[in-house]
Formats: sequence, C-alpha cells, structure tokens
Amino acid sequence: MKKIARKKHLEMRLQSIPTHPKPKVNLEQYTTPSIIASDLVWNAFSLGDIDGKTIFDLGCGTGIFTIASALMGASLAVGIDIDADSIDLAKEVSYNLNVDNVKFIKNDIADFNCSYDVNTVFQNPPFGSQRKADSGQDLKFVKKAVDLETEVLYSFHMASTEEFLINYYDENNLDITHIFRYDFPIPKIYDFHIKDNRDVRVIAIRAEL
Repeated sequence: MKKIARKKHLEMRLQSIPTHPKPKVNLEQYTTPSIIASDLVWNAFSLGDIDGKTIFDLGCGTGIFTIASALMGASLAVGIDIDADSIDLAKEVSYNLNVDNVKFIKNDIADFNCSYDVNTVFQNPPFGSQRKADSGQDLKFVKKAVDLETEVLYSFHMASTEEFLINYYDENNLDITHIFRYDFPIPKIYDFHIKDNRDVRVIAIRAEL
C-alpha cells in the first residue's frame, strides 16, 4: 500500500470513515473529525511515531486513528473498543479502503491483555464533555497506556483540565513533549442535546514514557 504524502490527502481519505452507527451516551461516543485526526496523525508521523511502528488505538470507535496510522506506514495498527457496532463498522471500512495492516478487537481496555510490543498509543477517551459524565474516565485510558509500556502516548482531554493533567502526567513519570489544541465539534446526536452543534476546547497531549 502506497503511503500518503500530503496531510490534505490523508484528511480526504479519512472523510470516508462514518460516525458511530448507534452512538451510546454511556460511552460518550463522539467521532473525531477527519480534520483533527489527520492533523494529529500527520504530526505524529513527522515526529517519527508512526512509520514502521506498532500503533494501538484505545477506544477506537469506528477506527479513524487506527486506519490513519495504517495509511501513514504503521507496520501494524490495532484498534480496541468495547462497542461491537463500532468494531464491525471499522472492519468494514478498513476492508473497503484496502487497508490490510490493521486489526480490530472488541474488548474493554481495562480487561485487555496485550501480547504486542507497543510503540505508540492514540486515544480519544470519554473526556467529560457532558455535564453528567463520569469524571476520570480519560485517566483510566492513560493508566492503560502505561500498563502497555508504550513508548509514546497521544491522548485527548478537556482543555479546562490542562493544569491538573500536567501535574498528573508528571507524577506518573510521563514526559509531556507537545500539547496540540483543537476545537472539537459536538453534534446533536443525543436526546438531551439542545444545540445543533457546539465546540468543546480540547487538548491532545503527546507524552513519552
């Protein structure tokens, strides 16, 4: 498979990945827009974190970071999600895009036992954009990435928690090297949503373990 040479081309490929087929409010499922996913993955590629590497996408949803990593030259990209509907769709999309260096696993990340040497982890976990969301879900994903002994972690969080996160990462011996900032669009997909769309300010932290 020919590696993509331009960020815009990567974004265009990712635009064909559909949103969650049956979004579940308890999992806080919001699909990462292609423009954000392509920007973060392109930066990760530029930093040497993708090409020839083993990539894990925790809470992969419909597989946008898994597939993007594969398109950018990962030796293997593995997506893990607890939601069977999302995993089934991710498999279908990767097949249609002729991406063969991927693997999708239905599993709760808390129960997943890894037999791979993981180089890079991407994760867009439930980060508390809902008022009634369980706090700290994103930190459970960070802890799992540490358990996987990954070399590099890219993790999304609410920008409002940045100061806390910097201290948390430092206390857990995670060296933050970059912080990427995005306006993350939240569409009206759940019954309790009032506005058609709203933007939530998020950060994606790159940390080395």
